[in-house]
Amino acid sequence: MKAPVSDETVLSCQGLGMTYAEGKLRTPVFHGLDLAVGKGETVAILGASGAGKSTLLHLLGGLDTPTAGEVFVAGQKMSALSNTARGSLRNRALGFVYQFHHLLPEFTAVENVMLPVLLGGASVGDARKRAHALLEAVGLGHRLEHKPGELSGGERQRTAVARALVNQPACVLGDEPTGNLDEKTAATVFDLMLALNHEQHTSLVLVTHDRRLARRLDRVLELHDGKLRQLSPDEV
Repeated sequence: MKAPVSDETVLSCQGLGMTYAEGKLRTPVFHGLDLAVGKGETVAILGASGAGKSTLLHLLGGLDTPTAGEVFVAGQKMSALSNTARGSLRNRALGFVYQFHHLLPEFTAVENVMLPVLLGGASVGDARKRAHALLEAVGLGHRLEHKPGELSGGERQRTAVARALVNQPACVLGDEPTGNLDEKTAATVFDLMLALNHEQHTSLVLVTHDRRLARRLDRVLELHDGKLRQLSPDEV
């Protein structure tokens, strides 16, 4: 089955649903969600706490399995792939930035950014070269050999952004990537993500509670009562 979208679509879902089961108890999070993200497009997803925003992002990224519907990444149906193939596609086509950086504490900044490249089968030399270039681009060329514990919160998050983009993915998924930063640092990191998005023509799907940031993206969607709805500019 092919993705029911155009060639310009990099990430999509059709009839997506998620229900959590505990014993006989069934808790539906959402159902019947359709979404298509175009090449280079930026999309914000708003919603109250507990609405299922992070769950949706995890499903779109192939980190969890939906109970209904399909997810397509770069035109490939995720459910049709083996675990190995799904992991390879995720590493190649998607980048992830979370509220907490999830950097490996025993590795330096450049080593953390090298990891996705090495997982893709590149040589250590190529991985280091690409990681170095991205860290330079995010203003951390002077912090290459510093470990996460030696970096500020903003520097750690910029390192995480570099790691997400080092494989030049088709789409970056961000789960409150600036939510753990002060307002000024958050604005700096967000500006950086948008700049790199434009430079690399990478799509961006961002879960956020910050409507000021959401207004700067191409589309704003709201997840409410299990349904996904596009907001007009006046509603954001």
